[in-house]
Amino acid sequence: MLIKKFWNKLFNYKNYKFLKHNENIKKTVLEFKTNVEPYLIEIEKKINSNRPLSFLHSGHAGDVINALPVIKEISKNHECNLYIQTNKPLETHYHKHPSKDVYLNEKSFEMLEPLLKVQKFIKKIEKYNQQKIDINFDLFRTIPINILFDNLRYASQITGVQPNFDEKYLDAPSHDKLKDQVVIQRTFRYRNQFINYQFLNDFKDIYFVGNREEYNDLKKTVLNLKFYECKDFLDMASAIKSSKFFIGNSSVGFPIAEGLKVPRLLEACPYFPAAIPHGKNAFDFYYQIHFEKYFKKLYKKKID
Repeated sequence: MLIKKFWNKLFNYKNYKFLKHNENIKKTVLEFKTNVEPYLIEIEKKINSNRPLSFLHSGHAGDVINALPVIKEISKNHECNLYIQTNKPLETHYHKHPSKDVYLNEKSFEMLEPLLKVQKFIKKIEKYNQQKIDINFDLFRTIPINILFDNLRYASQITGVQPNFDEKYLDAPSHDKLKDQVVIQRTFRYRNQFINYQFLNDFKDIYFVGNREEYNDLKKTVLNLKFYECKDFLDMASAIKSSKFFIGNSSVGFPIAEGLKVPRLLEACPYFPAAIPHGKNAFDFYYQIHFEKYFKKLYKKKID
């Protein structure tokens, strides 16, 4: 077999690539059958039961928020408890990641916890400390498929539960200070190299709700940009809920805006196009002409 592979590689490269492709498929199927499918079958049994369910997530803050519509749907028939694992090491480097070299550090958990605790469909929120887990959302990082698809559906592929993603699934109180302002969060990760925010200098009442370093970076381009320091992600959610509309790239702000179903614009990332808006008054853009078009549309629009 090795001789045949070597021969094809030297003298029939097309056939070699075909055989290699088939070999990789067989390995993937074996991996799925051995390590993933048994767990999916167990999850299905647990969801079909009528007992409380416990969920584990150790991903980025935005990933945790993206799992909430599935948990909310499951909560219609189950008591749901969510456990968050902190300080899980990242497998890859992210430029200026807020949690440094882990998915979610202690500070980020403290920022996220208040937002999770006001979601009435979750019975209990705790840090993970070897509690019994029924559904581990981290499985999506190990399943043998390409995860460059709608990241709001990652949890659905683990549970087999598909809620209506056009419906609101986050709650937050209103925010008086930022009512009817344009609110922005733009992180250093997942930026679009085709996009420039300079045209926003022609508009008023624009606030930034990310961290100070991100604000200072965008302030170089948008001179009239104002800064609002959020004490936690519940505070950020309140600001986004009360805004005229939200603009952001793929980070914690956009999943919050998506969950609240406020008018929103997503700076789509050309090299990791995994975030997708769902519902009305929501647009993603890859190019400047469309960014400015959608911005003006929402800026002038009277939202219901």
